[in-house]
Order: sequence, then structure tokens, then C-alpha cells
Amino acid sequence: MKKNIFTIVLLFIVTALSAQKSQKIGYIDMEYILQNIPEYIEAQNSLNEKVAKWKVNLDKEARSIEVLKTDLANEKAILTKDLIEEREEDIAIKQEALRRLESLYFGPDGDMYILRKQLVQPIQDQVYNAVQTIAARGKYDFVFDKSSDLVMLYSNKKHDISELVVKMINIDQRKQAKLDKIAERKKLLDQEGLSEEQKKRIEDKDALKKKREAEREAKYQKIEEKRQAILKAREEKRKLLQQKREALKKAKEEEQKKQEDEKQKTN
Repeated sequence: MKKNIFTIVLLFIVTALSAQKSQKIGYIDMEYILQNIPEYIEAQNSLNEKVAKWKVNLDKEARSIEVLKTDLANEKAILTKDLIEEREEDIAIKQEALRRLESLYFGPDGDMYILRKQLVQPIQDQVYNAVQTIAARGKYDFVFDKSSDLVMLYSNKKHDISELVVKMINIDQRKQAKLDKIAERKKLLDQEGLSEEQKKRIEDKDALKKKREAEREAKYQKIEEKRQAILKAREEKRKLLQQKREALKKAKEEEQKKQEDEKQKTN
């Protein structure tokens, strides 16, 4: 339904444009543009690596839960009611932890959303800015995205401005890199003529920035350590329950053997 509406809108626009020869249209292929920006590829690869690690962690936790469920199902007949409840509670805790971890990774405000915004969003913004600049310079009335939901029944290659967008972004990035180098050299030259007090203020400012970055990193590290501590505590609890289960099983076997020995003596 959505694509049908877009098709109708596009046909309407094309019809209107055919009646108004003075108007100019163009289109871009966003996928082509992004795949030709090295910074985007690098950012996407970094994001994919993180996602792969997160999925491995989730799969590992999910498999451990399935093992606990299988063990409980196989040994339920020889366990006391208390032990069964303890193990069911342990499984429920692990399932809730798994849901929280999944939300932490892939939730609406999770790590994937934040990291994607940090890595990919600036590059997408560059693309949109370049499109606006080219459209303004070329006096385009409309610029469509070929890779979006908008269905393009026909597209003439001469109206494709994707290559212009890629070139503009590459030029802008080279300019920015050059400006960054100039700014760095200027900073070093300026510092040579500064007083000791001014240099001290700059050093303090840089130190404060590094301190904040370290505090932020320490905060993330603390969260991760806390999560690992919770997982370790749950693992220790699982081992304790396993020991109790084995002790109970052994006690039952000894009791059964004792009964068999008494039975043999009686006979």
C-alpha cells in the first residue's frame, strides 16, 4: 500500500513536470554513495564487528540457559521440590538477564543505536548536505533517493547526481583534513609565543578533557564489571545447586544400597 501511494505520487510529479518544462529533477542512489565513501565502510565494519560480538555473547547465554532447562527436565524426577524451585528460579533469573542484555545491545536506546549514531550518522549528514548543495547549485526542483521506498519506474542516468555527491564529500573531507593539519600546526606555533600561565591553562584544559574521557571510560568499565560480577554470582549459585543435587543423589543412592543390603541380610 505504501509503495503504491509513492508510485502514484511519483507519477503525479512526473506528469506535472512534463507539463512544466522549466522544472528540473534529479536522483541519487544512497547505497551507491555510501559504499563509495571509505569512512562509511570503515564505520560500518566497526559496527558490524561490535554487533557480531554482541550476538556471540547473547547466543552463549541462551545456550547456557537451554542446558540448564535440559538438565532440569532430565533430573526433575530425583530432585526435591525445593531444589526444583531453586533451579527454576535460577533459570528465570538468567532469562531476565538475557532479555536485559539484549535490550542493552539492541534496544531503542541501546549500544547499537548509540554506536550507529556516533559512527554512521555524521557521514549520512555529509551526504544530505552535499545533496542540498548540488541541488542548489544545479537548480534542481526535486531530488529523489533511488534506494528508498519511492518506486522509480524509469530513471535516466543523466539525472543521476550520485557521483557528484561522492566527489563533493571526498573533496570536503580532504579540505577538512588539510584544515585540521593547519589548525594543529597553528596551535603549536601559537603555543611557542604563549606565557607560562597561558600554557598552563591550555594544559589544564587538555588534562580536564582527558580526565572526563577517563571517567567516562571508567564508568563503562564499572558497568561491565558489575555485569560480570552478577554473572559470576549466578554461576557460583548454579555450581552450589549442582553440588546439592549431586549430594542428594548420592545420599539417595546410599540409602537405596543400605536398604538393599538390609533386605539381603533379612533373606
